Amino acid sequence: MASTLKMKIENFNSLGHVADRCAEIIDEAAKQAIAERGQFTIAFSGGSTPLPLYHTLAKREIDWNKVHVFQVDERIAPAGDENRNFTHLKFCLLDHTPIPSSNVHAMPVTTQPSRNAAEIYENLLVSKTGQPPILDIVHLGIGEDGHTASLIPGDSVLNYQAGYVAITEEYNGYRRMTLSFHAINSARRLLWQITGAHKSSVLKQLINGDQSIPAGSISREQAIVITDIAQ
Repeated sequence: MASTLKMKIENFNSLGHVADRCAEIIDEAAKQAIAERGQFTIAFSGGSTPLPLYHTLAKREIDWNKVHVFQVDERIAPAGDENRNFTHLKFCLLDHTPIPSSNVHAMPVTTQPSRNAAEIYENLLVSKTGQPPILDIVHLGIGEDGHTASLIPGDSVLNYQAGYVAITEEYNGYRRMTLSFHAINSARRLLWQITGAHKSSVLKQLINGDQSIPAGSISREQAIVITDIAQ
C-alpha cells in the first residue's frame, strides 16, 4: 500500500550541499523553536551519512544553551565504542559546541536489563518534550533495505504500540534502542538526509509512500527529503 500524501523533496549536486541545506533547516528551526517555546529539541540518526552535517552544523551560530539533543537510535555497545552512533555525534558535533552536558541525552544502552533502559529514555523524552513527546526535528536516514532509525524489516519492533522507545532484535550483530514510529511521527518536522546513488531505488519507494518498507510508514506531511540523488 502506498500513501498519497506528498513529501517535500530538495535535490542538490553534492554531499556538501546536502549537509549545508540540512544544517540551514536545523538552524532555522532552532531559532523559531527557541523564540516560540524557549528551547529546541532534536533527535539525530547515526551512520556515516550525517557526518558532513555534524561538521557543518558545529559552525552555525545556534544558542546551544537552549538546545536539547536526543538520539533516534543506538547500538547496544559499550560507551565510546566506534560502532556507537553517539561516539561520532559527540566527536564530530557536540565536542565543538558550547552545549551544556545536561542538554545532551544519549541513549542509556549500557543499562541492564534493556527494557529498563528503554523506559528510562522514554521518561526522559517525555520530561523534556511533553506527553506525548513532541520533538521539534527528528533527523532520519534510510538503509538499502528500507529501514529507518532501527525500525528494521521483519523485526517485532515494527509492531510496537506501547510507547515511544523500544529495543530491537539483533541486526547486523547488535540489538538496538530506537524511537518508535509513534515517537517519530509525532515530531513537528522530519528531516530526511539521503545520499548516494546506491539508495536511488529505496528513495523512490520512500517518495512513493511504499509501506512494504519500514520507512514508508513514517509520516509524510511534515517531512522534507534533502538528497543528492536525481529524481
